[in-house]
Amino acid sequence: MRTPDMAKAPGVTKIKICGLTRKEDIEAVNEARPDYIGFVFAESKRRIDEARARDLKALLDPSIKAVGVFVNEKPANIIRLCDLDVIDLIQLHGDEDAGYVETLRKHTSKKVIKAFRIRSREEVMKAASFPGDYVLLDAYQEGKYGGIGRPFDWSVIPGIGRQYFLAGGIDENNVEEAVLQFRPYCVDVSSGVETDGLKDPRKIMSIAGKVRRLRNCCQNI
Repeated sequence: MRTPDMAKAPGVTKIKICGLTRKEDIEAVNEARPDYIGFVFAESKRRIDEARARDLKALLDPSIKAVGVFVNEKPANIIRLCDLDVIDLIQLHGDEDAGYVETLRKHTSKKVIKAFRIRSREEVMKAASFPGDYVLLDAYQEGKYGGIGRPFDWSVIPGIGRQYFLAGGIDENNVEEAVLQFRPYCVDVSSGVETDGLKDPRKIMSIAGKVRRLRNCCQNI
């Protein structure tokens, strides 16, 4: 069902652990050292507010970049979090268009990730042409903007022609397939490193270790 895209992608696959809410989550990622973590500011069971995000960011290892996840948020609120250095990148998971991104760029130099919910090859091509710094490919579900914890049909990805984050149902069991066959810029994991709805340090360490080992593999292919 899924076809490999073995053309060598720029760089090596990175990892993002999204939906951190607790001090214990920060301790886990500081040990596992992913490239990115995510703070969710949109409606979600993982949502946190500015005060909580500031507290958690202060505990985060400076080598790990914090991504703020938003859905149709007022640009001024995002710009404030950027100015305070609570977040290092912006992830837009709603109906934001190119004009919205341009508004942000007038006020901040933080890079922008635009999420797309994928059902078909046509939606991948739409993502390919979007003027964000990165795009994120996630599974589609009617009435939801993301975070549904299942993958989409990855066979529609090859040929996207730009760096992308791959999200949706990635866990210890399928991360190797994602990295070796599709070479995303970054794999984005949330529920795949949780147990009973909370981030699981063992799973975080396991998946981060797998991605690091696969980086070496990909560099030698």
